Amino acid sequence: MSDHETDDATGMGQSGDEEPTFAAAEYADGAVTYPPHTVSPTGAERVGTVDLREYEGHVLTWTTSTATPPGVREPNTLAIVEFDMGPAYDGPAVRALGQIAERGDGSEEAFDVDIGDRVEPVYAAELREPGAGIREPESQAWDGFRFRPVDE
Repeated sequence: MSDHETDDATGMGQSGDEEPTFAAAEYADGAVTYPPHTVSPTGAERVGTVDLREYEGHVLTWTTSTATPPGVREPNTLAIVEFDMGPAYDGPAVRALGQIAERGDGSEEAFDVDIGDRVEPVYAAELREPGAGIREPESQAWDGFRFRPVDE
């Protein structure tokens, strides 16, 4: 399953990919978890990395926050997404919590989503404004992944 190994420190693909990977851990027992851990839920050792950009998922639940932390868009729609890891995968559910992507039409509004909607992860250079919080902008990464509805 782990076709794309990543540098665990940076999340960057070893082939020099410009865009970071959405790295989940793969274990000797076949399980995959996000976020990555050193051992699987059953104690199996980590053997690789799976790039979740290669998988679609579906929305389990979602909410819209209208009182967001400094630098986070308002309103901010978030979803818990369960990835569809393929018919051969029989491990525990692979889930992630993340923002819903903006429409891209200049409105800065997030896509509308509902329970069961199919989504895919998309890279975002900034999940929030780096200078708006109490931390120094250089002290942490501000990029990550959002979820965008899949056209069917």
